[in-house]
Amino acid sequence: MTTLYRALICSAATALAVAGPAAAQKRYDPGASDTEIRIGQTMPYSGPASSYATIGRAESAYFQMINEQGGVNGRKVTLLSLDDGYSPPKTVEQIRRLVEDDGVLFIFQSLGTPTNTAIQKYLNAHKVPHLFVATGATKWGDPQSFPWTMGWQPSYQSESRVYAKYLIRHKPNAKVGVLYQNDDAGKDYLKSLKDGLGGNGPVIVKEQSYEVTDASVDSQIVALQASGADVFFLSAVPKFAAQAIRKSYDIGWRPLTLLANVSASVASVLEPAGLDKSVGLITALYLKDPTDPQWQKDKSFKDWVEWMKKYYPQGDLSDYFNVYGYSAAQTLVQVLKLCGDDLTRENVMRQAANLKDLELPMLLPGIRLNTSATDFYPIEQMQLARFDGKRWVLFGETITGESR
Repeated sequence: MTTLYRALICSAATALAVAGPAAAQKRYDPGASDTEIRIGQTMPYSGPASSYATIGRAESAYFQMINEQGGVNGRKVTLLSLDDGYSPPKTVEQIRRLVEDDGVLFIFQSLGTPTNTAIQKYLNAHKVPHLFVATGATKWGDPQSFPWTMGWQPSYQSESRVYAKYLIRHKPNAKVGVLYQNDDAGKDYLKSLKDGLGGNGPVIVKEQSYEVTDASVDSQIVALQASGADVFFLSAVPKFAAQAIRKSYDIGWRPLTLLANVSASVASVLEPAGLDKSVGLITALYLKDPTDPQWQKDKSFKDWVEWMKKYYPQGDLSDYFNVYGYSAAQTLVQVLKLCGDDLTRENVMRQAANLKDLELPMLLPGIRLNTSATDFYPIEQMQLARFDGKRWVLFGETITGESR
């Protein structure tokens, strides 16, 4: 063996010895360690949108199960979930506390369009992942302008286009009345419905908005009835959606009602409104509704019920929002598994933008999550369902609503 050859062998061996530990090196940003992944969120545990609070509780319960099973890659997931009352100034205060004082790795599933709008620029400026935002506003899928923000559920634009396609096909002469929340969420729904209809038959004859500080939407419902609308597009948070369903029934206005998915919960909306007054409502679903008996023998449903009874026994088994929280938490666990030992904020976003045909047990059959560096809309498919007085009954095919 020549001296040169022997030197090359030794050099290569030395390089491998150095590269080995370097390749296996763990990388952490604030909130991550060998034993913990600390994340934060804000939820409306009080205020006008408190019906959504169960989502945060369900997510906390899911991480409790994960931690009992050994965590994610051996690390405990700690979720710091703070009340913001659905008030943007309070959200800003709580998010700054989570980032600057509690040192969370990222923000997960903070709920509400106005509240998340108030923190989006701050989180992006500080390069803190604003991950799987719990609202369907279209703005959460803009990686060019906000590379640290990503949505989770179908966008309101995608959902509205599903309703528009249905009306064009099945009720082409419809006169549509719209109730929407006077913020980015409601305006997103309204704009997208108009874009989806595109002058192809159905006409919007009346638009009525409400503020989250309003006591009721009774006057808006009366005005919509007076417009002669025979289709009612109801885009509201649970409190006001229940009021609108009840009021329209009580005054004898019985239009075909399209209910936004954000208020599709039987437990949180239809029961308070009155199940008899909710018959015939149409919505668009992407998760298995827990009131639908067709899932009773489904293993994924049985697993969810077992999990609910063990980890969230105070939760309502008929509440769609508990399926939502369970599924969003599962998505995050998958992202954290993909991160491995590289728990930097940059890698969290990289893995969140690399989901390929991810199947979750409680998604409707055929619906999968897909993301990329240019596609921050994980779920884009939905299926229509009609309420029969007891449950949502799926009909038609799975529809892609197009989020762009």
